[in-house]
Amino acid sequence: QVHLVESGGGLVQAGGSLRLSCAASGRTISMFITGWFRQAPGKEREFVAGISWSSGSTYLADFVQGRFTISRDNAKNTMNLQINSLKPEDTAVYYCAAIQGLSYIPRELADYGYWGQGTQVTVSS
Repeated sequence: QVHLVESGGGLVQAGGSLRLSCAASGRTISMFITGWFRQAPGKEREFVAGISWSSGSTYLADFVQGRFTISRDNAKNTMNLQINSLKPEDTAVYYCAAIQGLSYIPRELADYGYWGQGTQVTVSS
């Protein structure tokens, strides 16, 4: 069992930055793939970015457009998402997710077995 807790969300003006964190506890995270998803009001949850804890390889959604950076801190069992140049359309609940035993970074919700509760990001114009 893996327990995921997101933090770092909040209200920010357009053009600002936020750093989201996902703290993992329970099983050893080193063999997991973890990712960020987001869900805007009235929309489906969508993949944002993912990272392999073993290799450090990353995959980011096309819409990220260089504004998002995903990273991990192995010592702290924490995954981070740095979001710069925030836009109102980035407003969403951001979720952390994890899956073990894959050699690639999946982008489908159904591929992830563990989820956090989410952290709200609101960007004002």
